[in-house]
Amino acid sequence: MTWEPELEELRRRQAMARQMGGAEKVARQHAAGRLTVRERIDALLDPGSFGEIGTIAGKASYDDKGSLQSFTPCNFVFGRGRIDQRAVVVAGDDFTVRGGASDASIIEKQVAAEQMAHELRMPLVRLVEGSGGGGSVKSLEALGYTYVPYLPGWDHMVRNLATVPVVSLGLGPIAGFGAAKVVASHYSLLVRGQSQMFVAGPPVVAAAGQKLTKEELGGSRIHASNGAIDDEVESESEAFERARRFLSYLPSSIHGLPPRAASGDDPERREEMLLSAVPRDRREVYRMRPIIEAIVDAGSFLEMGRLHGRSVITGLSRLDGWPVAIIASDPFVIGGLWTAASSAKLERFVSFAQTFHLPVVHLVDNPGFMIGRQAEQEATIRAGARVLTAIYQATVPWCTVVIRKVFGVAGAGHQNHTRFHYRYAWPSADWGSLPIEGGIDAAYKAELDAAADRDALAAEITQRLNSVRSPFRSAERFQIEDMIDPRDSRRLLCEFAGIAAPLRCTGPSEFGYRP
Repeated sequence: MTWEPELEELRRRQAMARQMGGAEKVARQHAAGRLTVRERIDALLDPGSFGEIGTIAGKASYDDKGSLQSFTPCNFVFGRGRIDQRAVVVAGDDFTVRGGASDASIIEKQVAAEQMAHELRMPLVRLVEGSGGGGSVKSLEALGYTYVPYLPGWDHMVRNLATVPVVSLGLGPIAGFGAAKVVASHYSLLVRGQSQMFVAGPPVVAAAGQKLTKEELGGSRIHASNGAIDDEVESESEAFERARRFLSYLPSSIHGLPPRAASGDDPERREEMLLSAVPRDRREVYRMRPIIEAIVDAGSFLEMGRLHGRSVITGLSRLDGWPVAIIASDPFVIGGLWTAASSAKLERFVSFAQTFHLPVVHLVDNPGFMIGRQAEQEATIRAGARVLTAIYQATVPWCTVVIRKVFGVAGAGHQNHTRFHYRYAWPSADWGSLPIEGGIDAAYKAELDAAADRDALAAEITQRLNSVRSPFRSAERFQIEDMIDPRDSRRLLCEFAGIAAPLRCTGPSEFGYRP
């Protein structure tokens, strides 16, 4: 006697589960240009590394003799696998089974995936499509009652944000709880033209009097621009590549350190273009991204949130192989002023760097907070106070390079002034409480109003002030530690990354991460 009959039944059920929603639903998924959840898992992970958990969970019907008649698998697939030989948890919605709706879900599987990532200290990649286990009015008939809303597994999701890297790839239409899951991540994206995200989809919104297509309501460009997600990509394959690349900069959990990679790029490399990258005319703008690319290891810069809070650039990179978090101003966008949106983006990014022990390199050209009526209506100073708090709470190693402007309260956020100033300045540096160009009328109003020739006096005052605004005057008083040749920036930042590497500490952050 053996257990072969039971094993045969197990294999039969496993085969039924792998058929997902059936040939017709799979064909419909492919016709829409989307992969199935199992194809996505295979495309994301190292070949042959997926170990599924709960394969035969689902809904079954039996005849009078107790024999299985039909089986519908749960529309959530998860398990363990490897990305670049590192163990990860991957969890995905199966849109071929009831369009990912809750009446085909077994919520315990979703909770188990979150628990597994936390307790085994493994990164989590979510492949999201549908409602992600959210509500469906069709379930009311089956239940026979209505339930008070709750979010199963949300406590685990919040805990994971403070302990393991979480990536969410939105790969189709996403609504309700699914949308919340995408946002509750360290890195999230949507596929352009294929993925849309909303609190409630077009049919529900139409009942409120707004008739919109899925793309008009929640297309990728909308959410990449408003900050709900970090990026949009052109294809599912690009989404998987981004997830793998993002994780390569991070430890598996807060209990490890970001790994060093082989660089192949000389830390002593000097780029001549840096000598003329910043115009001598302070009114001229310039592009910051070529400066970043010239300084970091070649091809290593992964920007996050490019379309949101665009006056600030954030991303991951490497210096002599060491992973670092990059913050930079973008003078090409409203002069690099910090807005409410860019402040919120930066607050989240600083918290992310702090959570996963990433040293920060800050390339500064900050003329201050955005001013004017719209800025006040958007509560810019509230968002600004939050990012300043995050910067002052951060304990990871921090290096600042002043490229040009540092003004006002926002400028003071280039680093925590109470810590040792690991800081450099280019000859183009320009700083103060207010730019001279905008502060003369306020500071010298009485004299200017009484002058016979107002313009002549303003020009004279400007000349006097310009004579003392040179960064050399500040360096004489040790107000700036070192002025450098811009071409030496890479060498000095690579040196910083090497010094910072042994200073990184594992364990929980002193302040929490919020999505």
